[in-house]
Amino acid sequence: MSVQSLLKQYQDTPRLFQLVDRLSFSQPERIYLKDLQGSSAEFVVASAFLHPSCDQFNHLIILNDAEEAAYFHNTLENLTGALDIFYFPSSFKNKKNYRLLNSSHVMLRTEALTKIATGGNKRILVTYPEALFEKVVVPDKLSSNIIRIKTGESLEVGELLLKLADYGFQRTDFVYEPGQFAIRGGILDIYSFGNDKPYRIELFGNDVDSIRIVDPETQLSERKLLQVSIIPNVDTQFENTARVSLFDFLPENTIIWVQDYDFSKEKILDCEEDLQLYIKLQEQFADTAGKKVAEEDDDKLLKKQATTEDFISANDFANAIQGRHVVEFSHKPSLGKFEIDFNTKEQPAFNRQFDLLIKDLKVWEKKGFQLYLFADNPKQ
Repeated sequence: MSVQSLLKQYQDTPRLFQLVDRLSFSQPERIYLKDLQGSSAEFVVASAFLHPSCDQFNHLIILNDAEEAAYFHNTLENLTGALDIFYFPSSFKNKKNYRLLNSSHVMLRTEALTKIATGGNKRILVTYPEALFEKVVVPDKLSSNIIRIKTGESLEVGELLLKLADYGFQRTDFVYEPGQFAIRGGILDIYSFGNDKPYRIELFGNDVDSIRIVDPETQLSERKLLQVSIIPNVDTQFENTARVSLFDFLPENTIIWVQDYDFSKEKILDCEEDLQLYIKLQEQFADTAGKKVAEEDDDKLLKKQATTEDFISANDFANAIQGRHVVEFSHKPSLGKFEIDFNTKEQPAFNRQFDLLIKDLKVWEKKGFQLYLFADNPKQ
């Protein structure tokens, strides 16, 4: 039996039909999915995502922390094979440092926001409270600052290079991280913030002859593309632009899945306190020695100057989900009014004692349960 067969069983269960039916209501629903253990939450989300009645919905899934969100995202990708499932992390390198940015996280955020801004349905964002804490640039502003390049079209290289510089891109000999570009003769390499690999644009005069994806390690060209979108760093390029919460950025047809509402709200409250402390320390150090908090300004790390206007509050978080469908799947409901019981149980810990595992499996078999064992390889 394959994982897809098990997913099909989830899709065909009456519990899923109940859930999908509730999500079709026009008024915001508060639904609690009881007793979802292990990976069962991922199976339920994947089943709802793939259900024909949910074609018009986007999904925002809020896990308790970055690690759980990353695992959840990976499992969803494996279950669905869908391309429009995005991991949406915090853009900062450290939890309590609201200045130094993580360039790979900025790229992931930018990619997700760009895909959402271009419209369409059936997209999933998997995130966690610290990432939700940060506001994002308004959709119209993001869309209007995307550079689009198409094979066969004419390209004013001088204007493009000036625009890249305005967008904060740095010219280098070779591109190896987001925010860089290089030009050698008729070859232009650009590492957009919205893609995990750079683009190589080959020019014939001013015409775009071909566009390829480049491996940043080997600098060798990979597959061809017909057109690409070059995205600036949304965290630094639009610092003076009005920002909104991710909830305001997302379309109205977005379902909110939250692992633990109370925990997420409390986590954002902690982030508010950390931000206030950070800003206070920044001001103290700036007043005394004219220096920022223990950071070197001559390094090449991405930075931004954070203010309270760049973040949401715990109350903003609570108010933002009022007008949307909310599905909870924690150990107890905070908002859920309609309960769907999935009756799953945690896997017991056998600690490599296979005799106990076999005994447990035989107990379930005697009760009439079907047993499915999955492994990554035959040796397992």
